[in-house]
Amino acid sequence: MILHIISRNELSECVADGEYRAPSLADVGFTHCSDPGTVHLPANERYAGRTDLLLMVIDPALLTVPVRWEPGDPPQPGGPWFPHVYGPISMSAVLSVLEFPSRADGTFQLPAALAQARAT
Repeated sequence: MILHIISRNELSECVADGEYRAPSLADVGFTHCSDPGTVHLPANERYAGRTDLLLMVIDPALLTVPVRWEPGDPPQPGGPWFPHVYGPISMSAVLSVLEFPSRADGTFQLPAALAQARAT
């Protein structure tokens, strides 16, 4: 599974359309995603303190567009690689959408439902 951070407002728009087109798709040609072990990194860097965020849980096998694992932006020597989705994300590939609020200190952690699934 791969994860994409999205706001509640963005989600309501893509549910109506049946697919999600991140703004980055037009800007850089792909949608930034993470895996359960790295989702906190972009969340803490870009969205600290936000309480309106959700996580789209995506099955890459159900996508009809390429997924490529590539270095983060900016690339860090020895740093993690992230899944990038090169096209719109069909809502049929989205397994679930989970609340992803920041903690009291403004940082993020993997939601309990995903942490439990990852541990099994």
